[in-house]
Amino acid sequence: MPESTDMKSAAALFFSSSRFAVAGASSQRHKFGHKIFAWYLNHDLPAEPLNPTCSTVTVRGKEYATVKSPSQLSDPKNTGLSVITPPPVTEKILKEAKEAGVKAVWLQPGSFTEELLEAAMKDFPGAAVGGFADGTVGGEGWCVLVDGENAMRAAGRQERL
Repeated sequence: MPESTDMKSAAALFFSSSRFAVAGASSQRHKFGHKIFAWYLNHDLPAEPLNPTCSTVTVRGKEYATVKSPSQLSDPKNTGLSVITPPPVTEKILKEAKEAGVKAVWLQPGSFTEELLEAAMKDFPGAAVGGFADGTVGGEGWCVLVDGENAMRAAGRQERL
């Protein structure tokens, strides 16, 4: 990982986005794609589910229409994209996100290899979150569920729980 990477700053920049998306969003409550999409909704953050294999995801009894790729996001240039997919899928999503102009990415634990994290930091300079760099309070690495509220505060965004 580049030594100049400051994950706290990248996380704050991520949460300065006006919109969010969750690649790997799921209706299955035990999956992290479900938990993270629900986290955004629980914090009153505008979020879009991204999943190419289903047309909707259901969270808290409500259906949300999915988009199939980052290029279909309503406002990619102002979107922070959480990625909760296996590394081979993550690689494709990161390429599509860069092409679509996505503002920032947050690679959840298990979604990346060291090479993918380095590529994300190169393609989204100062705006890619992931790995185990200083600042995370979780043992699994930087995670929206664990580090999201601190990053929201750092971005000057008020929590609305």
